[in-house]
Amino acid sequence: MKTILTFSLSIILGMGWLSLPVKAYPPAVGITGNSPSCLACHISNGPWNDNADMIVDILDKDTKVSLKQQDGSFLIEVLKNQTRKVLTILGRKAGEKAEIPNRNAWLYVDQSIIGKTNFSTFPTGWEVNLPMACRLVGDKSDKYPGAALTVLPMSIRATDNAQNGTVMLQVMLTKGEAVKGKAKEGMIGNYYERQIHLVVK
Repeated sequence: MKTILTFSLSIILGMGWLSLPVKAYPPAVGITGNSPSCLACHISNGPWNDNADMIVDILDKDTKVSLKQQDGSFLIEVLKNQTRKVLTILGRKAGEKAEIPNRNAWLYVDQSIIGKTNFSTFPTGWEVNLPMACRLVGDKSDKYPGAALTVLPMSIRATDNAQNGTVMLQVMLTKGEAVKGKAKEGMIGNYYERQIHLVVK
């Protein structure tokens, strides 16, 4: 009887927990939070302008071909029920005169989910294994020799429910360490956005 009561109490408490509003700290963008972008917490006050020295690129992992379009957006086409691997490359070109960022953070997010309780930042039907990351600078890329970079692969799968959609790539180049609870202190950074078009083939 004691076991049954304990089990029942666990279920009741569990259901009560699920009924509570989901919160996140820090206020996550797109996941359990209402923040529209990283600037809800951080400040764009760094020395890294969005100029010719800025590197924001997405490559096909196998061919190393950039998926950037003429208008500056990116096009990721995926066969239905297939997986495509891409590389997210961020940083500054060799010869940068300003101090080099030491950590890059990024997030792919469907802007339409902001303010909703979601546990994926991609549109319905799209499965990804690394939609966000924060990584120390120091990776290498043959496409950008000598650059101060972060490079990470991401797998994208278009399931039966996937439809054409758009996500925003939010990027922050940073240096230093933010103060807990005061994210606009102790760290400098610059914020950028790029549009990503998802197409099911």
